Amino acid sequence: MALLINVATGDEVIVPSYTFASTANAFILRGVRPVFIDARIDTLNLDERLLPDLITPRTRAIVTMHYAGVACEMDAIHDIVADRSITVLEDNAHGLFGQYRGRPLGTLGALAALSFHETKNFPCGEGGCLLVNDEQLLDRAEILREKGTDRSRFWRGEVNQYTWRDIGSSYVLADPLAAILLGQLEERELIQQTRMRAWKRYMQELQPWAVTHGVTLPTVPPHCEHPAHLFYLCLSDASTRSRLIAHLASQGILAVSHYVPLNTSPFGRRLGGRPGQCPVSEDISKRLVRLPLYNDISDDDIDSVLESVTTCPL
Repeated sequence: MALLINVATGDEVIVPSYTFASTANAFILRGVRPVFIDARIDTLNLDERLLPDLITPRTRAIVTMHYAGVACEMDAIHDIVADRSITVLEDNAHGLFGQYRGRPLGTLGALAALSFHETKNFPCGEGGCLLVNDEQLLDRAEILREKGTDRSRFWRGEVNQYTWRDIGSSYVLADPLAAILLGQLEERELIQQTRMRAWKRYMQELQPWAVTHGVTLPTVPPHCEHPAHLFYLCLSDASTRSRLIAHLASQGILAVSHYVPLNTSPFGRRLGGRPGQCPVSEDISKRLVRLPLYNDISDDDIDSVLESVTTCPL
């Protein structure tokens, strides 16, 4: 994405603090300064209300990351940049098959990145995909993908031989990984049904316990549809989260935290981040825990998680 929008040293890109390092790395590798934006307290997505104060004449792009596959407020974000030369991009690593106001996630920015990492709904070990929604970027994206050559045009019979046209690298997924991914996508309905069943059971059966113990469950706005990528709890404080994680571990159940905010990470601080810059992200990161949710999770597995969570002495 960074290559396609031609960012350069001195440019700025607004990225959520509560995300994985890859969201920022793509731009830092091109000499761009990341500007960290805090999260909303409800969906944990970037807080679009903070954007006007972070945009400067050097801002080239805003990267939205749909946390847990729940969409950012894309209409509001597009409205904010409507009269500016700022590109809206999507980190859709969590959101394949999610929707925002009836539109698929990954189709709401000029470019969108997907992930097929082993932790995602459709894994192939390592790999990803770039969705190009701006037709003006399509031809160059194809060249960058093929090591900077027009090899794809050659295979289509459009040129007699292919040659070096631009910068690029080998971004094509290896055939064995592509075959594994295809098998996953062919089982899309079964995978999504299994994950959604688990997600809904967690939500429905943990609701009374959550109210009693001051625990926050995921928020999904009515205009959003998520793909059941992950289910999380926000405990009252860090020590309570630690007790829950330890209790689940004693029952043979792995539950883990999530991101360290980029602005407080060691490298983020070297890039200008500082504690207190993104207070919601920093608070949530200390209290959030993810429950087991995977493609072949069984009802018995869910039963065990629910019993262990609700019997934990918080």
